[in-house]
Amino acid sequence: MIAIETNNLTKKYGDSLAIKEVSLTVNVGEVFALLGPNGAGKTTTVEILEGHRSKTSGQVTVLGMDPSNDSAAFRSKIGIVLQETGIEQYLTASEILEQFTNFYETPRKVSDLLEMTGLTEEKNKRVKKLSGGQKRRLDVAIGLCGNPDLLFLDEPTTGFDPSARRNFWDMIKKLKTDGTTVVLTTHYMEEAEYLADTVALMNHGELITQGSLSELRDEHNKTSITFKMDNPQDLLPKTVADISLISEGVVSISTENPTGVLSELTGWAISQGIELGDLEVSRQNLEEIYLGILE
Repeated sequence: MIAIETNNLTKKYGDSLAIKEVSLTVNVGEVFALLGPNGAGKTTTVEILEGHRSKTSGQVTVLGMDPSNDSAAFRSKIGIVLQETGIEQYLTASEILEQFTNFYETPRKVSDLLEMTGLTEEKNKRVKKLSGGQKRRLDVAIGLCGNPDLLFLDEPTTGFDPSARRNFWDMIKKLKTDGTTVVLTTHYMEEAEYLADTVALMNHGELITQGSLSELRDEHNKTSITFKMDNPQDLLPKTVADISLISEGVVSISTENPTGVLSELTGWAISQGIELGDLEVSRQNLEEIYLGILE
């Protein structure tokens, strides 16, 4: 039940390594998030998986096929939603989907595509009249025209307001429920945390880590402690100050020994009669893990 598997996947441009010995696995029916800073190698990796770029060495299979062969069978099983698309602005949403479904032998029905992506009420609107979120939904509907087993999403919610982003996430969750495997690249850690079953982090062309959020938390076993106080840089005991990040009166501590740190911190605060405002203790979120790995 593996949708994508690579082994020591490498891409060179002359003497420059774009990606180096990347080995990853994407299971059927999961949302897989590929993360990393600009220049990490995400785009090159995904383009090889999509069959748009050749590898230098290593092995790669996507849905049991070699994407570099660019076969019609392979193309019929994948959908691609790029970060930016150029579709005809004067056609309606329905007309666009009618056009694209005609490219496939066994396409989804236009009515189903509109319903899946929440565009039924906008089906007769011209593309230029759609909101940014609705246009992005239409991009996904186009990617689903061929009824693919695997969907690639590149930065799907860039520029969305919080409400539009949440609605889009719900749509992706539904696609997963319907059995579609999704490979997602995003710079929004909250997005990856909400959607992804598996997260992979790349940097400098290498795969740094891969696993579920729970597995990453166990691997990077730290707890976050945050609170507010006046003049913390002057008042905190040295042992606590040395492990703290202080910004505008907010103190953040990342520790593998939360019980000991909390005992020292609260004991000191009580003895000094100091209130620790908005005190919070939580396991690290994905953004904190991400930043910690890249340090």
